[in-house]
Amino acid sequence: MTAWERVQLARHPERPFSLDYIQYLAPDFEELHGDRMTGDDPALVAGVGSWRGRTTMFFGQQKGRALPDRVARSFGMMHPQGYRKAVRLAQQAAKFKFPIVSLIDTPGAYPGTTAEEDGIASAIAIAIREWFHIRVPVIAAIVGEGGSGGALGMAVADRVMMMENSVYSVASPEAAASIVWRDKSHKAEAAEQLHLTAADLKQLQIIDEVISEPAGGAHTDFRSAAGRLDEALQWHLQDVADHDRGRILENRRHRFLHVGHLHDHRALPRAVPDPAG
Repeated sequence: MTAWERVQLARHPERPFSLDYIQYLAPDFEELHGDRMTGDDPALVAGVGSWRGRTTMFFGQQKGRALPDRVARSFGMMHPQGYRKAVRLAQQAAKFKFPIVSLIDTPGAYPGTTAEEDGIASAIAIAIREWFHIRVPVIAAIVGEGGSGGALGMAVADRVMMMENSVYSVASPEAAASIVWRDKSHKAEAAEQLHLTAADLKQLQIIDEVISEPAGGAHTDFRSAAGRLDEALQWHLQDVADHDRGRILENRRHRFLHVGHLHDHRALPRAVPDPAG
């Protein structure tokens, strides 16, 4: 498949969203709200649930499926309130020693005037900084689109994975084409040049694992896709949880200082079974 075809699958309207996966992983999930400063951000679903016998803090960027829900959630594009909510709840998770699972699916941070007036740039920067001080395991997975700083603000983690047909990039192909060629019709070429596919980013050692999807994409067999994500999250979480809390922070910092370096110290080869057989 071409990079542009992967982009289209990542944006497929029937593709599972973060909340679908969270409800599969933790049926007793309880959503929490608010940044305790100005309000709540529906683009970020956050809360606690029981997963694999442990209380876990979940974050998920949620696009919404029906049009009214998509509009209410700003199509998954977070406002400053969302990043502040994430930091608040991540600190709560650290206080009670809950591991954190963060699911990424956003075209980018909300670009409107209200977000700019509320300080979206500083909110993302502060969130990125604070993730390096959260003294519990943090596992992130890009399940759809991982767009620019909007994604990075929720993807500072001990391990970062991608679903096979997800994408992760500094800019969308359309934005890159309009900047470089001043013509969005070059979007397919831009997608290739951005190296935004899971396979590209694994080769560049920016992510730790590619999670395979059912033939045709995650939307063709949700339970199989969710089961594969479940297995991968569990494997990486257990590996990180074996470290003491001080070493977790040291390793997280080291991971991002060396991100993209073509060496072998982060190689974590393993096979992920398909729970559906």
